[in-house]
Amino acid sequence: MHHSSSVAGLVSSLRKDLDRYSPGEKLPSSRALVEAHRVSPVTVSRALAALAAEGLVVTRPGSGAFRAEPRGGGPAAGDTSWQEITLSADPSGDPVPRSVDAGGVFATLQAPPPGVIELNGGYLPPGLQPERALSAALARAGRRPGAWGRPPLEGVEELRSWFARDIGGASGAVSPSEILITAGGQSALTAALRGLAPPGAAVLVESPTYPGVLAAARASGLRPVPVPVDTEGVRTELLAQAFRASGARVFVCQPLFQNPTGAVLAASRRAEVLRAAREAGAFVVEDDFARHLGHEDAGPLPPTLRAEDPDGVVVHLRSLTKITSPSLRVGALAARGPALERLRAIQVVDSFFVPRPLQEAALELVGAPAWQRHLRTVAGQLRQRREVTLAALASRLDTLPLPHAPRGGYHLWLRLPEGTDEGVLTAAALRAGVAVAPGRPYFAAESAAPHLRLTFAPAAAESDITEGVRRLGLACEDVLGRAGDGSS
Repeated sequence: MHHSSSVAGLVSSLRKDLDRYSPGEKLPSSRALVEAHRVSPVTVSRALAALAAEGLVVTRPGSGAFRAEPRGGGPAAGDTSWQEITLSADPSGDPVPRSVDAGGVFATLQAPPPGVIELNGGYLPPGLQPERALSAALARAGRRPGAWGRPPLEGVEELRSWFARDIGGASGAVSPSEILITAGGQSALTAALRGLAPPGAAVLVESPTYPGVLAAARASGLRPVPVPVDTEGVRTELLAQAFRASGARVFVCQPLFQNPTGAVLAASRRAEVLRAAREAGAFVVEDDFARHLGHEDAGPLPPTLRAEDPDGVVVHLRSLTKITSPSLRVGALAARGPALERLRAIQVVDSFFVPRPLQEAALELVGAPAWQRHLRTVAGQLRQRREVTLAALASRLDTLPLPHAPRGGYHLWLRLPEGTDEGVLTAAALRAGVAVAPGRPYFAAESAAPHLRLTFAPAAAESDITEGVRRLGLACEDVLGRAGDGSS
């Protein structure tokens, strides 16, 4: 039996039965509900708790559950129009006012409507998440001595040591003292942008890039300046030019399986990125989000830029979220020198520290034998899902160019015909029963061409991927004409 569905079913049934009781009247006992609905006592307890959270039921220890008294008509509507002035007025005169536009991020975080296949999300499906290992790790973590006490501000020492080894690789180039534990990758990214660039400054970003970078930069009053990316990563001749033209002192990049293009920074460009940053007196923020998302056929992965940088040019970000679960919000920042001290201070001011039980659970997870098995399983499954997606695209959408099929991550970046309205196409796809991401939010400025991003990890099964691409083909046929559909 699926316990969560049992709870939901019982909540629905009890909600309908409440009209049979007067306000304040006692409901049947838990034992009676167990017998009447043929569910477990735990299911009854959780259902009553859900109804209590809705304000429909009041539970009294030792007495039972009662229908709640009717509530008032709710809070007065009020007039919040004054907030439009307060939030937009900027008496400071900063050249780049703060703006919070999380639309591109919402698109990958929100669950699709029922019946819609998810080809736009950013996480593994439940079937690929290590749920049993996570539950066991959390249980063991809760029994550790001091697990519920205050952790070191920088993070639990053993977890910092693990991240240092994972980031530095065999060279041992990263020390645990250079690691800060963060509440996931987005938290680390936001702290790095705020700590390394003053308000109003330009910050260089890859083009296209992850929308969360653009949102975090603009929310901090920074001005994202795009540097084009091709199939070998950022174009370094344009990177040096962008540093000179903008005066930027920060460049944010994803050298490994870049989101959304999947590009891996070419070996010949790695040293050029560091050289351009050194000449500009700038930092390179290396977002290594996909380090554990290499496919089974990826081969040896290049080391981190941080492992090749002794001078503190690179500030490295790493997270466990993508390879585990959306709710394991544990990541790390690796930095050196005064930058490390500033980032540490920002984290303390913002959030004090990452909860110790979560850190201990992460440490238990990565130290267990099941960890390596999980990595191998995901690598194999991602390769298989990539091939299924490519086969489906070849069958249904072979007229849409796919310049690069990466062997890591789970993104495919499709170029659309010139003049395509991405919004119209993604809306048509949603009506057809598949969620895909428009390309526009991935650009800091005007895009060279319309695109779609497809992700092949979130779908519950490989058959859903095939069906999702078929539905996308129908939407393309509707919006673009039969030229957008490779079928006959």
